[in-house]
Amino acid sequence: MPSMQVIIECETTDPGPPMRMIIMATALAALCACGAADTATTAATGAAIKKGELEEGKKTMERARDGVNQALDQGQQRNKDAEK
Repeated sequence: MPSMQVIIECETTDPGPPMRMIIMATALAALCACGAADTATTAATGAAIKKGELEEGKKTMERARDGVNQALDQGQQRNKDAEK
């Protein structure tokens, strides 16, 4: 009879394969969700950085264009002054 008692105790303390699968699936889903959130956060941060770089690049290009236009205007004015 003692062996029967051991079997009963094992059956009640061992969650069994279906419960293990549920626990493993839940843990895996939680880990995947954390990874997806990290990936999304990293992507969003990278996109924000790129957006800032793009805006700075546009400002730099506009300043350079203004400088070129100003130099062209000065050159044209000097040519007009030299013709007089």
